[in-house]
Amino acid sequence: MKISLKTIPHICSKIAVDLNKSGAVTMTKGLEAVSSEAEKILTESVKKEMALDEKVREICEDNEEEIEFNLVDERQLFFMIKKKLAPEYDVILNYEERYSDISHKILDELYEEDLIHFEVSENRIKNIIFNSITSFIADASEVDDAVMDKIRSYKKHYIPGTDEFEILYEKIYREEMAKRGMQ
Repeated sequence: MKISLKTIPHICSKIAVDLNKSGAVTMTKGLEAVSSEAEKILTESVKKEMALDEKVREICEDNEEEIEFNLVDERQLFFMIKKKLAPEYDVILNYEERYSDISHKILDELYEEDLIHFEVSENRIKNIIFNSITSFIADASEVDDAVMDKIRSYKKHYIPGTDEFEILYEKIYREEMAKRGMQ
């Protein structure tokens, strides 16, 4: 699952809390400083992928007539182009590898900025960060499923992408996050 800009602050808070709870690190400037540094790295990663997606969209739009003429599967073409351009944008497409790379970058930055001290292996700290990211994403996926189930249960039919749908989705999403203590 992709990380969105709106979930980054929540993920970063979870990283800071999980590092603090682990007992493996000592935070020199508190949770907020750790969360803030992690947020910079995650935001940069998400923005790189957004730029890549935008470039791929432009390429597809520029070649729309040829794509339609040749009856090409647009989703498959989109992914093939994205795969080809990913190294140029410094984007790792495999999510597990990407989150591992991000975890390393966060660990390196926290250490270089003297925000954490630890006497265990770097790999253990990286794994705490990695597990924070992946467990948040798994939980957020469950929240998304619950929100969609709730919206589908309404008598009125809401169309994804409309303002009305987005407002309702955001409201229910925040309620679900709060109910699960994830906000």
